[in-house]
Amino acid sequence: MKLITNPIRQALLKNGALSAAGEDTSVLRPVLKLFTPWSGATWLITECDPQEETCLFGLCDLGLGFPELGYVSLTELEALRGPAGLRVERDRHFAPTMSLAAYADVARVAGHIAA
Repeated sequence: MKLITNPIRQALLKNGALSAAGEDTSVLRPVLKLFTPWSGATWLITECDPQEETCLFGLCDLGLGFPELGYVSLTELEALRGPAGLRVERDRHFAPTMSLAAYADVARVAGHIAA
């Protein structure tokens, strides 16, 4: 499965442009949820850097109990392999109900992303 479709890419670029222009992007809802089916790693992504489209920003949870806002490389996520060659997957049914900042607040208390 392709992690980022063209409509998702366009939404991420739009949000990235807002961020680059100095807009407050904390109110944005995640565009994309990625996860590893073999562990507890989850990423809620709101934007990508317009100058470097493989640089994604969002809430990152490696399943260690410390979710944080930050950047992740799409190239590295695409290259990641788990047991039996499993890959990072996109949650095709993800429908965000909160802003990224709200997801981050809840995740910090819970110790993991609940989305």
